[in-house]
Amino acid sequence: MAQHNGKFVTYYRVSTGKQGKSGLGIEAQRAAVATYLNGGDWSIVAEFTEVESGKRSDRPALEQALAAARLHRAALVVSKVDRLTRSVAFLSRLLEAGVDVRFADLPVIEGATGRFLLQQMVAVAELEAGMISARTKAALAAAKRRGKTLGGNRGVVPDTKMQEASRKALQVRSAARAADIAPVIRELQAAGKTSLRAIADGLNEKGIPTSRGNGQWSAVQVSRVLERLP
Repeated sequence: MAQHNGKFVTYYRVSTGKQGKSGLGIEAQRAAVATYLNGGDWSIVAEFTEVESGKRSDRPALEQALAAARLHRAALVVSKVDRLTRSVAFLSRLLEAGVDVRFADLPVIEGATGRFLLQQMVAVAELEAGMISARTKAALAAAKRRGKTLGGNRGVVPDTKMQEASRKALQVRSAARAADIAPVIRELQAAGKTSLRAIADGLNEKGIPTSRGNGQWSAVQVSRVLERLP
């Protein structure tokens, strides 16, 4: 098994409150993650534990873990695939989160290949949930018999629309990044670091990557982040 380097955020889940209080199952998950990382030059920058039912997709600890992974430009590591794959909506949320998600028991899920495999898992989950059903096919067939034209305009999207969509996507990513950094900035401000320069120095000291992921924070960059906050 290959060694892994860099920064990681870990996410553990137990199904009952009793397990969460006792730590039952958490140590086994930590051991699985340690085996996956395999002694490389790595650090765990944050750790989150969810006490939740696997049938639910509203998992606040996971949302915090994803935010921490984005904040630190770190990969999210989960001990077992079945900890996250019971909900189609939830898997889709992972794909939309913009985070490199790793599973300790499926080391091939990493990078571009991992994202592709995760997309396939979404497709399989959709099939298992009955998203493609006989009723849908029957309804489409009936609409076709009535002469209804199925499908919409599948032509090329005009360049202006593509540019506008790209601009909006960039704005969304920038706003999301600002929201991830906001708690750290508030913490620094509460500690008396209120000037833009002081906040920038504080972010650098905490090892928080810049929005571009390289270089050091400057007062100007902090100002831009603050402008994006509500």
